[in-house]
Amino acid sequence: MRGNLSNGIVSIKIEEGSKKPIALHEKSKFGKIEADFLMLSLIEASYLQENGRLNIYEDGTECTTGYLIDLLKQEELYGKYVVYRDLKNRGFVIKTGFKYGSDFRLYDRRGGPGMGHSEYLVKIIFENYDINALDFASYMRVSHGVNKKLLLAIVDEDFDITYYNVEWTRP
Repeated sequence: MRGNLSNGIVSIKIEEGSKKPIALHEKSKFGKIEADFLMLSLIEASYLQENGRLNIYEDGTECTTGYLIDLLKQEELYGKYVVYRDLKNRGFVIKTGFKYGSDFRLYDRRGGPGMGHSEYLVKIIFENYDINALDFASYMRVSHGVNKKLLLAIVDEDFDITYYNVEWTRP
């Protein structure tokens, strides 16, 4: 399957007789459908290419996985990609969490938008980042307010990830 990269978005033309882009969206919950295209974030598209499910082109030239990784690093998205890849490989359906002030929403593998609610909000924090107690409290307050668990993904300088499940408790 071929995708075209432009302005950080990869678009896949949905052509008659081709069910692969629709299946990627409906079954695997990748991207969103707009008109006759499946639109993927750079993170989603990089994951699909790394797993041999997509070939990405930019201005007619095929992009290598190394090129995409460099692009993710240039856009300061590589840490987010590493967490996305790890969670995807663990079987989660992943969607953006912007409206909740988080990086991702996680659904179990049988779920997804329109099929139930996400169970977790994921906030990515880099190991050398000083987190403010008020910011941390706001992450907790939002996740609790929308009936979700907060999963902190701590990424170190080697891009290794440690997860912390943070839950609200009443004294």
